[in-house]
Amino acid sequence: MTDKTAKQSWLTRFKFISIIEGISFLLLLFIAMPLKYIMDMPLAVTYVGWAHGILFVIYIYVVFPTARAAKWNFSKTFFALVASILPFGPFVFDRYLLKKEKELTA
Repeated sequence: MTDKTAKQSWLTRFKFISIIEGISFLLLLFIAMPLKYIMDMPLAVTYVGWAHGILFVIYIYVVFPTARAAKWNFSKTFFALVASILPFGPFVFDRYLLKKEKELTA
């Protein structure tokens, strides 16, 4: 596998995990937690929180090989890690990556 295809493979994988993790975080914050505290349905947080926890760990696990393959500097890698703990963070970071990719190809 060439360097470019390896980079593209890791970036594609990272973007997919990032979007799924971001969606699970928003579901947890804006659907499951209100169901728990307003509607007294704690089971929603149990299942959505469990799924989000697994996706969060996968996200963190995938950041480092992606950073290595894409040759990210420390600040970009740090931004990717911080994005994982902020609501809408993975979506903002994904947009940042798309913008940088377009700059490189233009």
